[in-house]
This record gives sequence, C-alpha cells and structure tokens, in this order.
Amino acid sequence: MSRPDRLEVALYHRLGDFTIDIAFRTDSGATALFGPSGSGKTTVLHAIAGLLRPERGRIVFDGRVMLDTASSVFVQPYRREVGYVFQDARLFPHLTVRQNLLFGRFFAHRQRRRNGGMTLENVVGLLGIDHILSRRPVNLSGGERQRVAIGRALLAEPCMLLMDEPLAALDAARKAEILPVLERLRDVSRVPILYVSHDVSEVSRIANNVIMMENGRAGERWQS
Repeated sequence: MSRPDRLEVALYHRLGDFTIDIAFRTDSGATALFGPSGSGKTTVLHAIAGLLRPERGRIVFDGRVMLDTASSVFVQPYRREVGYVFQDARLFPHLTVRQNLLFGRFFAHRQRRRNGGMTLENVVGLLGIDHILSRRPVNLSGGERQRVAIGRALLAEPCMLLMDEPLAALDAARKAEILPVLERLRDVSRVPILYVSHDVSEVSRIANNVIMMENGRAGERWQS
C-alpha cells in the first residue's frame, strides 16, 4: 500500500535514439531530479503531468493511479491536480498579476476550496508579490514573473508541484532573489515538490531528496 504523499514512477519510453527507462519512489518534501541537460528529466515531468503518454509505465501518487499502461489507465492532465511551473513563466500578457493568479484559482478542486486551502492572500504573502498585483507581465522582472507563475500554480490547489528548471532563464541576481522564496515554499507549503535542475547550488539549497539522472536512467540517490 502506498504511503501518503508517496510518488511511485516507472517509465519506459523511446524518443528517437534516446530511451527513458527509469523507476523511483519519493515521499513528501522537495525532491530533485538532478543531472546534465538531455538526461531525460523534463520528459519524466511531462509523463507525471500527463503531457506525455509513455510506451510503458505506471505512476501512482498518494495511492491514486494516474498512469498504468498495462491496465490502459491514463488520467487526463486536468484531472491529475498537478501544478506545473515551466522554465519560462508563461503568464497571460493581457492580464494583471492578480488576474493571472486568479486564473490558477479557477482550476482548484472544489472540495479543497470549501475546506479553505490556499487563498490569494496566503500566496501573495508567501511569495512577497503584494506590491505588483496591478502590473502586467511586461512590466515585471524575470524573478517577479517566476514568482507569479509559482503563485498561479499554488492557487490551483495542486496535490503535487512540478518545477522544470524554474531559475534557468534568470541571471545570478534574480536567482538569488528567488531561491529564498523556494526554500520558504518548501518549508511552509504542504505541497510535495518535484524539482528539475542541472545546477548543483540550487539543488543543494532546495531539495531534501535527490535522484541523479543520466542517459534516461536513475543513478545514485542521496538525502540532505
């Protein structure tokens, strides 16, 4: 029987000459998929989010089967209740920060809404973005855009947060601005995080557990 918040992943998928063949388990907290570019980290995230249907595989989170190719189970992405933060923020340019955040709220599970869950005020305070709510994305720095993207994902009340190289497009100053936010998110939020990066300094600060990836496979694993 799966433990609460446990993620169990087993995937096999070919992409041209490249093959993903990986299996791992991880519990709540922040877990990093760490490895060089091209090692298959983003492909694994896409499979967990339902953006990729692998040739073979099984994905279970908190006892809920999201994918089982042997049984022809494939839960559609919008039903997986997974938040995804991309490398580029992907905000709606015509909406204000407040409107972008509330768009995420639209996808929140109704039961969790009734039980309170994450509120706009909670997220704004956690991410320190109360002073930019009326701005549009074009008037934000790269770090501010990523904060808003994280906030939008959180307001969707996800069961799990997937973060795909969220700092890769930022310069050193913006990274230094965002890293404490991610640490606070890990410590304050109860949402498990699966964090993709090839930057050892990011991973050492954010992750409780690290799964090394290379050539589509999981290698050494360590815990902080």
